[in-house]
Amino acid sequence: MDNFLYLLAVNAVPFLTAITLHEAAHGYAALKFGDGTAKMLGRLSLNPLRHVDPLGTIALPALTLLVGGFFFGWAKAVPVNSNNLHKPKTDMIWVAAAGPAANLLMMIAWAFLLKFSPDSAVSAIAKAGIAWNLSLMVLNLLPLLPLDGGRIVAGLLPNKLANAYSKLEPYGMFILIALMLTKTLNIILGPLYEIAAAIVHGILQ
Repeated sequence: MDNFLYLLAVNAVPFLTAITLHEAAHGYAALKFGDGTAKMLGRLSLNPLRHVDPLGTIALPALTLLVGGFFFGWAKAVPVNSNNLHKPKTDMIWVAAAGPAANLLMMIAWAFLLKFSPDSAVSAIAKAGIAWNLSLMVLNLLPLLPLDGGRIVAGLLPNKLANAYSKLEPYGMFILIALMLTKTLNIILGPLYEIAAAIVHGILQ
């Protein structure tokens, strides 16, 4: 129980800020390019409660902490109506990229906090913040729908190929699970992890 409470205390703030700003960034980007769906639904907010997913933000993190001693979860996705965007295909690239970009900036901010913090408790939280934002950024850049990387790829492909690629979306999560179970995901995402880790290492020097 003590370990559970410690992990909860260290991870709660980094986890909530990582997922909240990730989703809010999608909403703000969508609004900039013409879609006010997130704003209309009250999701254009930095309040974590607006982005809570009962399973991904509460149940699963608590379960993984209790059973495995690690912390895993997600937030409720911000709705985006691409038909409202000025240039739906190309604008969606920027909307999708906004989430990982927010995680990159937060990862850098946590790295600076870690570098200049003499307090061990703050350092532990900063390390969790780096880990959370690194993981969310890299995973979401995987070129697989419905992840952000998949949205970016769909926006970059010619229309015919993009339409064919988009038909894979219903199977995206099953493909992701298969990649995780076979550990192929580690091979695919390894280079992105190394680049992000190099950024953090450079800041800490």
